[in-house]
Amino acid sequence: MTTRSLSLDDDLYRYLVDVSLRDSPLLKRLRDETAALPKGNWQIAPEQGQFMSLLIQLTGARHLLEIGTFTGYSALCMAKMLPTNGYLICCDMPGDYHDIARRYWREADVDTRIDLRTGPAIDTLQQLLDAGHEERFDLMFIDADKANYAAYYEMGLRLVRPGGLLLFDNMLWSGRVLEADSTSADTQAIRALNLALKQDERIDLSLLPIGDGLSLCRKR
Repeated sequence: MTTRSLSLDDDLYRYLVDVSLRDSPLLKRLRDETAALPKGNWQIAPEQGQFMSLLIQLTGARHLLEIGTFTGYSALCMAKMLPTNGYLICCDMPGDYHDIARRYWREADVDTRIDLRTGPAIDTLQQLLDAGHEERFDLMFIDADKANYAAYYEMGLRLVRPGGLLLFDNMLWSGRVLEADSTSADTQAIRALNLALKQDERIDLSLLPIGDGLSLCRKR
């Protein structure tokens, strides 16, 4: 027994994946294709994708938002769990990697449930608010430019319904959150948001050591 989270070495991590990951050839192909790209490390871990899929099922979420889409792996993990009347709005800056995302979404037959909107995510979120979509969404996943995490959080709190979830990726930042004197804007933004989330009475909070650290915020 242990009173703290385990540290996973390579062998224990492989065991975790071997006994729990219910993978598919499609998801594996997308991960492999993404890993070959110059920014392949933007890909979330497969066990995190599976966990997010389970969250969609557990919460019965039908209306989703994603900030930061890349080659579409996390979007695919979530969209494949949506009911036929569900949808996912993805916000991302333009990139050739979206061609990969759309190809896999079509192959998985979830492309009609995904609306990819390119441009600054803050602009897209403001457009949703201006269109009257406050408290419309059940879940929002944020995995984009860290310096804007605080802004995404505040806008997300308006867009997500009470009882809905906001998920923030990279909240342990490969350990760089421990660098108190870091001059990195991204590191400083994540450290500041972690501290702010802990004190925020508008949410219930859990920071999970999955992938690079995943914060679950339930809007009260």
